[in-house]
Amino acid sequence: MHTVYQTKINQLGPSVPDFLGEKMFILFGADAPSELADYCLLIDVNEINGEIEKGDILVLGNQQYTITSVGDVVKKNLGSLGHITLKFNGSETAELPGTIHLEERDIQMPQAGSTLQILKK
Repeated sequence: MHTVYQTKINQLGPSVPDFLGEKMFILFGADAPSELADYCLLIDVNEINGEIEKGDILVLGNQQYTITSVGDVVKKNLGSLGHITLKFNGSETAELPGTIHLEERDIQMPQAGSTLQILKK
């Protein structure tokens, strides 16, 4: 498998657990506005090596999820701001341009220091 993107989760905002019930996480780089940072997984902003597409695998900590759809501005926003939303609802149509949808499964709270990767199958 080819790594399209890899980053580290540096910090979890105190309100991140509020989104577990909605099966979503918001990612943002270190420059997240303070009013948003409390709700985000704060990550390193890194280069993206290729396209992020349906069928690719997102690895969060030690869990793997299949990507079911990708919004139009995911690559641009992730590469420049580190800002996208991960929704674990299995949608095959991106509801918002900055969202990656993943297979619907229970999600675990990631830990600060854990890795997030997107792998090409």
